[in-house]
Amino acid sequence: MIHSVLIFRTSQECSFITPPSLLEDLDDIKVIYRHYATLYFVFIVDDQESELGILDLIQVFVECLDKCFTNVCELDLVFGWQVLQTVLEEIVQGGMVIDTNISRIVAAVDDANSQKNGGMASSASGISSSILSSFSRDRGFWGR
Repeated sequence: MIHSVLIFRTSQECSFITPPSLLEDLDDIKVIYRHYATLYFVFIVDDQESELGILDLIQVFVECLDKCFTNVCELDLVFGWQVLQTVLEEIVQGGMVIDTNISRIVAAVDDANSQKNGGMASSASGISSSILSSFSRDRGFWGR
């Protein structure tokens, strides 16, 4: 439902929208989004949150994903959802923003990837998506 509202918005319109009818019964929420190339990042937050703070949070989130995947795209997010989740967990924990330093966040994700990489040596389950994302960053995988 939110997607159907967002796709018709122009780049000149603001990044805050009125919650669609599906969410109308929730009086105390805001829908805040950013559009990057073909990706939409949408946060639904309560009315106590700062709109500009959430826009900054989305910017940090996207920059971290961009460093982890080297020009993040839809395929990266679909097949590397574990990395996406790890990045978000490094930024937000327990509903609180705990870190916005992009270098530290990417280093923590790389550390998590290297720990999984070490554990995968004895596993017969194959290559995880997080290892693939590290591989893609280092070698320009996915045709980049």
